[in-house]
Amino acid sequence: MKLLVTFSRKKGSKPIIAQVVRDTGVLINVERAIIDSSEGEALIDVPDDQCQLVRNTMISLGANVQTLEHGISVNESECVDCGACISICPREVFSLDSHWKLQLAEEKCVICGKCIEACPQQALTLPI
Repeated sequence: MKLLVTFSRKKGSKPIIAQVVRDTGVLINVERAIIDSSEGEALIDVPDDQCQLVRNTMISLGANVQTLEHGISVNESECVDCGACISICPREVFSLDSHWKLQLAEEKCVICGKCIEACPQQALTLPI
């Protein structure tokens, strides 16, 4: 399960992800992170059966946590299968099948938004 974690250094300077790993024993895969001296945002992947434990522990440490049920989504009535999203995606989320129809491997998405900017039809949306 993917969690989008946002935090402010104003609430404390502890390394939240490391603290959660230590306290829960749950291994966390950081898929994307943007952190500066005052705040941060991280997209993490945790085992489904331990998602609630990780989420609650992060919230207790002062983080805001959003559970993401889905990655990027395609509005099929707008998509023209042009493939503009394929070349820009750093995680190979998009591909074309043998009939030149766009395919989506949503579980690979790190919600970077690059494909949204590249889509000439504005057929892609993020879950947030």
